[in-house]
Amino acid sequence: QVQLVESGGGLVQAGGSLRLSCAASGSFLSINHMGWYRQAPGKQRELVATLDSGGSTNYADAVKGRFTISRDNAKRMVYLQMNSLKPEDTAVYYCNVHAVSRLYSPISSWGQGTQVTVSS
Repeated sequence: QVQLVESGGGLVQAGGSLRLSCAASGSFLSINHMGWYRQAPGKQRELVATLDSGGSTNYADAVKGRFTISRDNAKRMVYLQMNSLKPEDTAVYYCNVHAVSRLYSPISSWGQGTQVTVSS
């Protein structure tokens, strides 16, 4: 099992910055793929950014050039640096991890979410 706890959300004015953090804990062999998703009221959850074990990143077009995903393997952390925030970035942001259990089976876990609100 992988437990994920997000932090760093809050209220910020348009043009401001926030840094989200996601801490992974539990008993597992490795984390292969980490990502951030978001869900705005009345909308489906959507991909924001992903980062695989090889360092390859993928960003939604809406956040390219403004958001940066990174990870600290030693600390089992994944981060999302969000700059030049816009009101349309307002959503609950979720951390997602794909890991390998000690029984060599795949695990996919989600955090509880952290609210990001951008005022105009």
